Amino acid sequence: MTEQGTLEMTETAITKIEPGQQISERHEQQNSTAAVLNMITKAAINPDVDVEKMERLMAMHDRIVARQAEGEFNDAMAKAQAEMRPVAADADNPQTKSKYASFAALDRALRPIYTSHGFSLSFDTGDGAPEGYVRLLCYAGHRMGHTRTYRADMAADGKGAKGGDVMTKIHATGSAFTYGQRYLLKLIFNIAVGDDDDGNAASGGPSVSAEEKAELIDLIKEVGADTAKLCKYLGVAAIDYLPASRFLEAKAALEKKRAAP
Repeated sequence: MTEQGTLEMTETAITKIEPGQQISERHEQQNSTAAVLNMITKAAINPDVDVEKMERLMAMHDRIVARQAEGEFNDAMAKAQAEMRPVAADADNPQTKSKYASFAALDRALRPIYTSHGFSLSFDTGDGAPEGYVRLLCYAGHRMGHTRTYRADMAADGKGAKGGDVMTKIHATGSAFTYGQRYLLKLIFNIAVGDDDDGNAASGGPSVSAEEKAELIDLIKEVGADTAKLCKYLGVAAIDYLPASRFLEAKAALEKKRAAP
């Protein structure tokens, strides 16, 4: 077999990582990567090494690391989304007479989950937006090294739903940034927004806080409870919609399950 074929087979064997792969298999993948890095190190101190071959080894190592990081990113994204639920619409749009989930509500519901899975988000602006628009970028980075960039072009012309001027350019730009952050956050994690009747209309008060929600989720996992059944028992569409006044009731139900023989 040619040297090129050997390198390609080695790279394929090392980088084939499937979602949900067992930890032992991942360790084997990491050991293989370490073996390639060790081979590169030895080649670097060998005065007789072929420079072209050395460059190919370095390039192969970079591809391996990048693919592994991307695999970890995708795996973590799947796990994070599995824990996310629809977010309640908590704000009104007087122009369209509709309700929507504010960025604060989305952030409160999602940040504890995505950070626990190693994600961080940062926003920026980019070039290339159409005239009258601003381009908002979101860099979704994972602790294993892979970063994915999302973008949204938002109108910043200050026009209202009927085409009239409703705000200044500065106000319109700030509004576009806020809208862009909200839309990108929903886009990245594929978040649905519930109607105002989904657990909020009859709540009699605010929903559970992010800390309370995280505590309930941890308790659900600990006792092996079925989240859907718990929500049905409590009469809400999702944990996000549980009124804060019923937090202790939900916690007591889970504690009871843990105490059951």
